[in-house]
Amino acid sequence: MTTTSQEELFRFLEDRFACAQACTECARACATRAGLVDPDGAENQELVRRKGIMCAEVCDATCRVLSEQNQADEATIRMQVEWCRQVCLESAQVFDGHPGAERTAEACRACARACTEFLATLN
Repeated sequence: MTTTSQEELFRFLEDRFACAQACTECARACATRAGLVDPDGAENQELVRRKGIMCAEVCDATCRVLSEQNQADEATIRMQVEWCRQVCLESAQVFDGHPGAERTAEACRACARACTEFLATLN
């Protein structure tokens, strides 16, 4: 293995780990945010709750895919990570409009950035 390919492998593994870690942090933040919203609240609160639950589930699933060694092919990983990136960006926009959800929106954006960086290593 050449130095360049070793560096690429290390970069790939680091980005994969960073993405999985960001997914875990985002899932935790979204689940917490969803739990803080009154289920019988106004329509905009219901949207925050639903987006929080969905984002937490997608991030959790993405973390599992990234953590499984050689269980998923590259196309499956790419699709899962891209889905996670999109859900995180959509969720961040919803959280932006909800007072007190700023940290959750930032966790979503951080996860989306980590997903984008990881996808770049797959190219």
